[in-house]
Amino acid sequence: MIELYTDSSPNGFKITIALEELGLPYTLRHVRIEQGENRQADFLRLNPHGRIPVLVDHETGITLFESAAILLYLAEKTGRLLPTLPQTRWQAMQWLLFHASSVGPLIGQRVHFELESGEKNPAAIERYRQLSNAAFAVLDQRLASHAYLAGEEYSIADIAHFGWSHIARIIDFDFSAFTHLSAWHERVASRPAVRKGVSLPAPATGA
Repeated sequence: MIELYTDSSPNGFKITIALEELGLPYTLRHVRIEQGENRQADFLRLNPHGRIPVLVDHETGITLFESAAILLYLAEKTGRLLPTLPQTRWQAMQWLLFHASSVGPLIGQRVHFELESGEKNPAAIERYRQLSNAAFAVLDQRLASHAYLAGEEYSIADIAHFGWSHIARIIDFDFSAFTHLSAWHERVASRPAVRKGVSLPAPATGA
């Protein structure tokens, strides 16, 4: 049995989407970050960093945090959502890591400075707007000639990026000028597993 500890966040949605795409049975454990449940001792034993998501696979005895690691684990466990041909397989991993090292952290910082920080810092807001738009431009260029980030095959790289593009839409971080990225977003958003995944454990809001 798989247990997923998560909340309604971009990183959490990546894993609910993947599990729904793969059709793996799992038990959802809602960790309410706004109530500080991610700082309770039981959760910190699973992830000392106090972040969601955390996946516990009781069948294999493996516990993982970090969404990119969980996505790779699920793909390896099932033999799905990661291309088998070396060239496209490494493209998927490359774009997954681009998300983990660049896109996710950049949008996360933009969220902090633009929406969450009580004291506005115009220089930081402008910096992270520019950096996130530059990352969007890189994705847009890639998607101008490929249906998905690894090529023509939907993969965990798309799931990772969609977690944050979904939130960007909700909180009005406009990327409509990037037409190929926008078309890709709609393509991924139309998948039934994606529609269900972003509703678990609850839909995100712009609040």
